Amino acid sequence: KKELPVPFFVFKWGPGMSPILYKDLVIFCQDDDISPAMYAFDKQTGDVRWKDDRSDMCVNYSHPIICTTDGRDELVVGGTGALIGYDPETGKRLWHADILLRNIKTTPVSFDGIIYVSIQSRGIANQWLVSVDQNEVGNNDGKLTKAEIQAFVGKRPIPEEFFRKTFDRGDVNKDGELEGEEIDNAFMAPGNHAGASFDKKEAEDEYIAAVRGGGEGDVTKTHVLWRHPTKYTDHIVSPLIAEGRMMLIKSGGVSTVFRLDDGKPVRGPKRTGSGNYLASPVLGADKIYIAGEDGTIQVCENNPTLKELARNDMGEAVTSTPAIADNRLFVRTRHNIYCFTTEPNQTASIK
Repeated sequence: KKELPVPFFVFKWGPGMSPILYKDLVIFCQDDDISPAMYAFDKQTGDVRWKDDRSDMCVNYSHPIICTTDGRDELVVGGTGALIGYDPETGKRLWHADILLRNIKTTPVSFDGIIYVSIQSRGIANQWLVSVDQNEVGNNDGKLTKAEIQAFVGKRPIPEEFFRKTFDRGDVNKDGELEGEEIDNAFMAPGNHAGASFDKKEAEDEYIAAVRGGGEGDVTKTHVLWRHPTKYTDHIVSPLIAEGRMMLIKSGGVSTVFRLDDGKPVRGPKRTGSGNYLASPVLGADKIYIAGEDGTIQVCENNPTLKELARNDMGEAVTSTPAIADNRLFVRTRHNIYCFTTEPNQTASIK
């Protein structure tokens, strides 16, 4: 058991990160609003092997992955403004590609030494103004005060440490209000103003991109293989990589398929499912499983058509990505965990 700093999130989604295993390490990234950091713990003892201070990051929900390029394992995680490659043994930052946006919720996918990302994010000023100033707790004057932010959060007291880190930094003229560029300066780390600024009318951006691993330092101009805008990313659902293709599905049930080598479309948007998605698609036994928030799990062919083979109603919401291991499919619904297998007498539900 290892105690970590209690995370704080102004926006009400709360923590949502999962650890990963690498050799004898448990690696956990938590980009919260006060003390964002990534940790590596000894799997047997819980001792901290290394810690990376990620104070240059805003809140993110992108999980770390392992990418092997030219025989070198790299720990790769998306964050504010940058995709970053680490040495998983030491926590040293090896490279960064400055292609990301402000708030990252999708997780990269790696294949054959290349990292693929699907991104949708708002500008920081736009997010704060829409959520706080233009909410019922604000007065819609284009400014933010500490009282408005506290009213938005509700009864849960905001730690003073948060205001020292953000509001006090941005409030240059010390008038007790954040306006214009002050909002960017408050909620973005100095030198890392990723995404749209306060004066950009179109604050939201979305695209897919591919970055080759194995670099050193700033690889933005050397290792970014392609980057293409698209209106069909999702801000939570991560892409699926299979058979030289990247598949995206977004809330509303629209899917698209792109080539891995150049990011060009294999086929355009198609209605594949319906409803909202928080879980990402997974591949198993040469079939694609797509779990919807409404509790429906679609089984589709592993090809660009995504022809539906079966549709299963779990009876309650599915908001987490199914997992596949040892020829079994694990599904967590709102109140149950299910294990599915083709082996006789092995299906189980754990409440």
